Amino acid sequence: MVVDDASFVRDLVKRTVRQRFPVIETTDAQNGRRAQSLMSRTAFDLILCDWEMPEMSGLELLQWMRQQPQYENVPFIMITSRGDKDHVIEAVKGGVSEYLGKPFSPEGLSKKIIKVMGRKLKDAMDRSGKSMASPADALKESANLLTRKPEPVAESPASSTPSSPSQAAHSANPKQAPSRGSMSLASVRFAESTLKSVVKDINLTEVRVIAKRDQVFPGILDQAVVDIETSEGQMARLNGYVHQLQAVDKRQDTDFVSVTIRFVDEDPKKLEELSRFVARFRAGMR
Repeated sequence: MVVDDASFVRDLVKRTVRQRFPVIETTDAQNGRRAQSLMSRTAFDLILCDWEMPEMSGLELLQWMRQQPQYENVPFIMITSRGDKDHVIEAVKGGVSEYLGKPFSPEGLSKKIIKVMGRKLKDAMDRSGKSMASPADALKESANLLTRKPEPVAESPASSTPSSPSQAAHSANPKQAPSRGSMSLASVRFAESTLKSVVKDINLTEVRVIAKRDQVFPGILDQAVVDIETSEGQMARLNGYVHQLQAVDKRQDTDFVSVTIRFVDEDPKKLEELSRFVARFRAGMR
């Protein structure tokens, strides 16, 4: 069972599982409370679960699950943007089988599933005539072609290199850059890279950031986690996907790229925190 409050993430996980392991039947739940209800009526062999969800968190579901005799040894993979040491330790104490950070790659998820399911999955795949080592179907292959990441472009030694993302945004387009007082930095994490950037605009559905061209950029529709400091010592982790990539200037040799991340979180608490940050951000731009 796939448990996540974001329907986009649930669909992504289920699609990956279907393509890589066609013998696995999947169902989903939008939070821990709904998952608990389904698990009380039906037996499941594997749980793939988010941490932060309304009504019942992934950790609470895990703790409840380990108290049920029928689920005491069932594999539980926590899939979350919370990758700090304290949360990992807390999940291990709760009885988690594996921990996978967002954003994740299909291959990364597949390896975790193979690790926790072991011989049981291999035997099921063998009986159906499927190979554990077989590549995903043509749909995944086509998707990889569409979302292929470009090679990083080396910057000319003669070009000036701003020493910080804040300077980068001002150098890129002074007329459009927000005032220094309202400048917000963002770290955008992808499966295989992290983009250091400056928030150019943000609302409840998406954020647009400006980043230097000499970094490794994602492909369209790639998963993303946006880390933004919303207040003193408070970090928001917003799940989304790449909606748009665009050069800041209408020149081929532009030094900066605009990246739009569309959010997929549906957790009311996250949306409330984001709403407050958006209000402060826009007030600072006046």
